[in-house]
Amino acid sequence: MISIRNIVKQYANHRALDNVSIEIEEGKVFGLLGPNGAGKTSLIRIINQITAPDSGEVLFGGEPLNQVHIEQIGYLPEERGLYKKMEIGEQIIYLARLKGLSRNEALRRAKYWF
Repeated sequence: MISIRNIVKQYANHRALDNVSIEIEEGKVFGLLGPNGAGKTSLIRIINQITAPDSGEVLFGGEPLNQVHIEQIGYLPEERGLYKKMEIGEQIIYLARLKGLSRNEALRRAKYWF
């Protein structure tokens, strides 16, 4: 389902990922474990297209990873990622807009779910 092939990610003088390859089969739950600085967050950010690898590729269902695939990937970060000074409705709209929804559509969907 997800093929991670020869991923390299360098930050200044630190190589976070050095030729990492992983195969994750469809229907499987997969976790990344390792000490601080092992590259877990860097790899997750690449899979979610938050950042790009310096080299290597990520395939989703045999296709190069693209924005359509991101909607099918669940990601639960360790930190809650909410803004303390922003009301929850505002955060929902903000995050929905980051995913490409218009403000009106984000508001309509938020009202439906709330």
